[in-house]
Amino acid sequence: MLIDTHCHLDAAEFDPDRMQVVQAARQAGVAAIVIPAIAAWNFDTVRELAHAVPGGAYALGIHPLFVAQSRDEDLETLRRAIQASLADPRFVAIGEIGLDFFVKEVASGPARERQIAFYQAQLRMAQDFGLPVLLHVRRSQDILLKHLRRMRVPGGIAHAFNGSAQQAQAFIDHGFALGIGGAMTFERALQIRRHASGFGLEHLVLETDAPDIAPAWLHEPHRRNTPGQVAGVAQALAALRQVPLETVIAGTGATARRVLPRLAGAIREM
Repeated sequence: MLIDTHCHLDAAEFDPDRMQVVQAARQAGVAAIVIPAIAAWNFDTVRELAHAVPGGAYALGIHPLFVAQSRDEDLETLRRAIQASLADPRFVAIGEIGLDFFVKEVASGPARERQIAFYQAQLRMAQDFGLPVLLHVRRSQDILLKHLRRMRVPGGIAHAFNGSAQQAQAFIDHGFALGIGGAMTFERALQIRRHASGFGLEHLVLETDAPDIAPAWLHEPHRRNTPGQVAGVAQALAALRQVPLETVIAGTGATARRVLPRLAGAIREM
């Protein structure tokens, strides 16, 4: 089945027509959509939205680009929210967490150290609760891996991965799948396309990061990405690998269910 493993469906860009967007995704064959939180203020929003959407699932975490706006107490709020959600079959992971050293304002000094501190704290929660994580990986692969070596977690997804083959293999060795989305559809994205064609489907999952990272066919100013575009991503991946579309859908779907075991609960509730 087609699964969008990373979609910010709660984003303001979807306010005018959110349920129509979901319906369009369903018509495109998307069976499940994982909605990650970004900060304490949207924990309730993603939970409620996941329950309002057929095949909806959610993750709870504090995004690295929202760490600067977050209070230290928000980590305890997150821990309580995770604890309260463990019985919810639509709760699948801790995320979106990680490190972003691309944005200059938070890539150095105290802001960088605060990112790392929040990442460590959230990895500890993943370890404590035995949950996979949705990892934000942007110019931070080696530091993320350093902490994963120190603090083992049940794996998860390296979202929008764009590191080296050696780094990709290191994440795989830690139980992570690589998130493949719109960036792969650009022919100039040589490294991502090498990963998408070179690693087995058992190590790849599909994602959109909607409303961001639009695929090539939507890449014009102000063109919004949507979860339904994951069907086109699957087609592009099948063409790149020169395999039937059904092979890509089955393989990436199986990988998503393996690295996010609780996703089966959300799919059963469709």
